Amino acid sequence: MSTPSGVLVVGAGAAGLAVVEGLRRKGYRERITLLGEEAGLPYDRPPLSKQVLAGAWEAGRTQLRTRDVLDALDAEFLLGERASALDAATRTVRTASGRELKADAVVVATGLRARRLPGLTGPAGVHVLRTLDDATRLRGELLEARRVVVVGDGVLGAEIAATARLMGSEVTLTGPQAGPMRAQLGHEAAGLLAALHTGHGVRLCPDTLVEGLETSGGRVTGVRVAGGGTIPADLVVAAVGSTPATDWLAGSGLDLEDGVVCDSRCRAADGVYAAGDVARFHHEALGRSLRLENRTSATEQAMVVAANILGEDRPYSPVPYFWTDQLGVKIQVYGLPTPTATMHVVEGDPAQGRFVARYDDEGHPVAVLGWSMPKQARLHRQHLLDRYAPAPPPASAAAPR
Repeated sequence: MSTPSGVLVVGAGAAGLAVVEGLRRKGYRERITLLGEEAGLPYDRPPLSKQVLAGAWEAGRTQLRTRDVLDALDAEFLLGERASALDAATRTVRTASGRELKADAVVVATGLRARRLPGLTGPAGVHVLRTLDDATRLRGELLEARRVVVVGDGVLGAEIAATARLMGSEVTLTGPQAGPMRAQLGHEAAGLLAALHTGHGVRLCPDTLVEGLETSGGRVTGVRVAGGGTIPADLVVAAVGSTPATDWLAGSGLDLEDGVVCDSRCRAADGVYAAGDVARFHHEALGRSLRLENRTSATEQAMVVAANILGEDRPYSPVPYFWTDQLGVKIQVYGLPTPTATMHVVEGDPAQGRFVARYDDEGHPVAVLGWSMPKQARLHRQHLLDRYAPAPPPASAAAPR
């Protein structure tokens, strides 16, 4: 495989920037272009729902790298320029302004867009949280809001509810699950998280579907729920999930199915790769495709993409991982808890607010949960490595000794 004479990375978030850094770290000195829809310098998203929303961080602190560090990469940064189309066969990207960009290798790292449900948009006081601008606007209104309703009981919704409560608002967290983050944590741990939230004064409305909004004078005043009833609100945050930002790839020739479908090398087509939240890759150890929405995976996958662009032929077979900070508790999950898995506490004590649990399914460990025990959780992660490790290459393909 020849070294590409130019690389175009579409998406200037953590994954896109990590691809650029990975290429330079490996000695690649050809032309690199980083195309980003937002006008500001690349920034980190996890702090938006916590430190930025709470006011503990200024917006500038979220920047992934300083201007000097970015300049040292000797890459062309085209920021504030949205990609509108890709021709995968010719590896040509067109932008909304009419520019055409072509490279030997293209990396799609456009991430996610916040999902917007019908009936939950329009009036003043209704927000989503995906970008730095979203976080800034939401914080400004949270400082004045008395009654906040968060619609969506996944990771982001639970984080926003926790932050808003610490800021002093009356907070209601509503969603279709039996407990916050149940899909990610399972029944028992979701129950512990529910107790944590209610112990801090968050009102939970589990197993609840939202049908629409009540408004007055063009501003939201409440949330209508299925079965009748309204939850009063001065401010509503819709955290009902995200969708991969692939709309611009329609007609590109790529396989799109809840993300950009890739092989185990994160390759979507000849000379076209995907990295980060938008990439649905084949996990060799699990024998199925995955799309992981977390910061750690974005960076790790980007490094694999950089290696494969340069001909290293590396599979991406991670132990899936995510973490969240809520109400003074750090929760980490390694692996993928299954609906039928049984949770066993292996260290610490839930009653003391610090423990590690292992999830077993059919006699095999499938995930590890750390609850304010980060070091211990990392140690127990070792039990998962056999499950998630890629198969070794055939003996005939091994390097000669």
